[in-house]
Amino acid sequence: MAIDTATFEATLDSKIDAATTSNDAKEFLLLAKAVEATNNAVSSSSLAVSNNLSDVANAATALSNLGGVGAASPAFTGTPTAPTATAGTNTTQLATTAFVGTAVANIVDSAPATLDTLNELAAALGDDANFSTTVTNSIATKLPLAGGTMTGDLTVSGGTGAITMSADSDIRATTGAWTGEHSGKIQYHDSSWFLQAANNLIFRDSSGTNVLTCGQTGDLSVTGSVTSAGMTVNGTLDIEEVFEKVAISTSTVGGTYDIYLLDEGIVFLTANQTSNSNVNFVGNGSTSLNTTLGVGQSVTASLLYTQSSTAYYPSTIRVDGTTVTPKWSGGSAPTAGNANSIDVYTFTIIKTADATFTVLASQTQYA
Repeated sequence: MAIDTATFEATLDSKIDAATTSNDAKEFLLLAKAVEATNNAVSSSSLAVSNNLSDVANAATALSNLGGVGAASPAFTGTPTAPTATAGTNTTQLATTAFVGTAVANIVDSAPATLDTLNELAAALGDDANFSTTVTNSIATKLPLAGGTMTGDLTVSGGTGAITMSADSDIRATTGAWTGEHSGKIQYHDSSWFLQAANNLIFRDSSGTNVLTCGQTGDLSVTGSVTSAGMTVNGTLDIEEVFEKVAISTSTVGGTYDIYLLDEGIVFLTANQTSNSNVNFVGNGSTSLNTTLGVGQSVTASLLYTQSSTAYYPSTIRVDGTTVTPKWSGGSAPTAGNANSIDVYTFTIIKTADATFTVLASQTQYA
């Protein structure tokens, strides 16, 4: 159907404008043009007599004839668009893909690519639906920083492990697996370590044998040998036997001969001596005897001379390089050795003041 808009306009002008002197004709003309545009957009078959809009029984059928969708559960086709709501909008307004994308991005925020999906988050939690309970139960098995009771063994692994205690802290043992009650502690105080026990301190070897026992009254019991660079005994020394080190030398000692009293107390010269000697007593190669001995202390050394038919002796005695005059047994100093024998010269050196020594000496012949 087509409308002759020119005739329609002329008719309106003659019928309406003449009577009313208004612009209503123009308005009707626009309506007519709209109707004509609608008519051209819809094929003649769609507006056949049987399907003419005027013949449609209801609005839904008319809307369907025009290719439209209804207000209830519409099914759009193509790419429909709608206004994008502001982020955070919580109404019945349509949510566009842009709105949804923004909302999802806000939830993900700046999470790393490996944790920006629910599946990745679930995997990171071990797919544990009760993750909070699992963590809570696990924490309950740990020792709090403020302290607590630990069961089982504590192992510090590798060569880099360490247990660090603050100053004046203790490691305490209150009970033991053996019969009876035991108490003791290891304490660090004033840059020193203290090992304390209610009874004895006992050290054992790998077989369980006691090798060192420290008694309550200060007694010390050692099973086996004791090797020490030095020992101070403030009291009575009760020993069954003493083994002394003897430095055996095959050389002759004409000239100055140093005896290191920190390393050797007896020197045995097994070769026949060929001249008199100057004997010098020192601590060792780097320590003087004056430094080694305290005032009121003494040390005894022996020098064994092997003699041939012509005998010699130590004609000069020195301490730390300074000549001293010994007090000889019998009242006079020897002037020669004893031929074809071993002469033993014994010297007891007493420190009476700083760098001041009294030396008691004797000569004994062994043939």
